[in-house]
Amino acid sequence: MRFNGFKRKDFDVFKIDGLENRMEALINTIRPKLEWLGDHFSPTLSTLVGDEIFPHVAKHARRSVNPPDDTWVAFANNKRGYKQHPHFQIGLWETHVFVWYAMIYEAPNKEEYGKTLELHMDSLRSDIPDHFVWSGDHTKPDAKTFSEMTDEDLQQLFNRLQTVKKAEILCGIQIPKEKAIKMSGKETLETIHDAFIKLLPLYKL
Repeated sequence: MRFNGFKRKDFDVFKIDGLENRMEALINTIRPKLEWLGDHFSPTLSTLVGDEIFPHVAKHARRSVNPPDDTWVAFANNKRGYKQHPHFQIGLWETHVFVWYAMIYEAPNKEEYGKTLELHMDSLRSDIPDHFVWSGDHTKPDAKTFSEMTDEDLQQLFNRLQTVKKAEILCGIQIPKEKAIKMSGKETLETIHDAFIKLLPLYKL
């Protein structure tokens, strides 16, 4: 298989009603691309972080009623799972493609990481590009552009990571659907690769 980028039909999967029908379309349409991206970027990320990185394609196995509103492949230095570890993600909502560095609610060292982020607020301003976005919840599609965030906004995000059990932190890029559809496979891969490089300082912290 050759990766030709994301097409309108990939995003249209999330318009399909019913768990069974949407999952069938997701498995046939998007999942092969996510598996390809998983195999493609694992060696790259392993080299970048200096540790073996494994891909984990979302299976949505626990769902019994509600169909998934997004799907992804995650990358972590653990073969068995990614949720308890700092990880990278590539995925789709109906509205956009996302590329994240993430630490979600199941990670045991969130509090410590929140403190580390607070200490490095100044370097984050210079390391992370202004057009990148931040989020505190991986289950919602919205995120805040870094250039629009005050130090107080950042502080709040980092503090929440230390004090709230369900708190999460995600940073990365969002590519709007219409833009993603126009991008070639090569352009998409280059954009994802560039995002991962820019997100490295967060992983290394």
